Amino acid sequence: MSAAQRPPADEASSRRPLDTLPKAHLHLHFTGSMRHATLLELAEREGVRLPDALAHEWPPHLSAGDEKGWFRFQRLYDVARSVLRTEADVRRLVREAAEDDVRDGGRWLEIQVDPSGYGARFGGMTEFTDLVLDAVREASRATGLGMAVVIAANRTRHPLDARALARLAGQYAGRGVVGFGLSNDERRGVTADFARAFDIARRSGLALVPHGGELLGPESVSAVLDHLGADRIGHGVRAIDDPRVLDRVVAAGVALEVCPTSNVSLGVYGDLGSVPVPELMAAGATVALGADDPLLFGSRLAGQYATMRAAHDLDDATLAELARMSFRAARMPEDRRVEALAAVDAWLGDSAA
Repeated sequence: MSAAQRPPADEASSRRPLDTLPKAHLHLHFTGSMRHATLLELAEREGVRLPDALAHEWPPHLSAGDEKGWFRFQRLYDVARSVLRTEADVRRLVREAAEDDVRDGGRWLEIQVDPSGYGARFGGMTEFTDLVLDAVREASRATGLGMAVVIAANRTRHPLDARALARLAGQYAGRGVVGFGLSNDERRGVTADFARAFDIARRSGLALVPHGGELLGPESVSAVLDHLGADRIGHGVRAIDDPRVLDRVVAAGVALEVCPTSNVSLGVYGDLGSVPVPELMAAGATVALGADDPLLFGSRLAGQYATMRAAHDLDDATLAELARMSFRAARMPEDRRVEALAAVDAWLGDSAA
């Protein structure tokens, strides 16, 4: 959004509460959505000894600047995954993620999960996917939050595994699964090797939402555009480093799922003021703020808006536009989108908010 498109400052000078700003949440990982209190409770129940970084020093101090740093991050993630043992645990995680988003003003959530990480414990990938989708329907009914699932492959595993997951995702297209992603350390694997998996997902009509352009630079953004045909890019902030790549993102209308607190926690940027949200918006990019993994980064959806407001002195009109962009980029029913966009306008128009 250019400066010329923004409303005059006096139209949005008040600082409205961000937990009442309607938002869509497009970048939230399943295990990483767990509440810290829930992790502690389940770990105690199962006799799982948590690392100090998850027990006494939470949120953990993380960095992914090298393989050792990413290994530590992944180890903490794997420990958190290990405490989910029963169907009731899965349902609780999904319900609490929905409740947290509603508390933060969420109207729509696309939660991302890799069923292969849970299949062995829950009877297989199909059975686990059925469980998650049922939990999503249950949580949506209970909270009123619109919800859908993105199935994501792991780029540290063989591309054949990704194809199996793409076929699985395709079986559920139109039945709760709206997208197919590719996550984990983008420095691992060869992006082009996953092209066939994304072809499978594309033929099923799923949104293509791989990670890219966070730990690696703009060449990673180009790779997921060239080889995977990305509709949205998980993170994608490093597009700002190459004007040609950024121009390409803007021209294609590819949304960037920007997660400010995780960018700083993982060492992509030194501080929140360096996360280039205003620069991306000024260039015309679609930006949808996400929390990524609140369990590891300590901040949920409204916190992403709050950090960007504070770090960049964003006015309410700019924050409202961020919320609008999240709905425009979502794979949500059109009637819900229209209603949500009107609610954003109402938030901005309510000077008494």
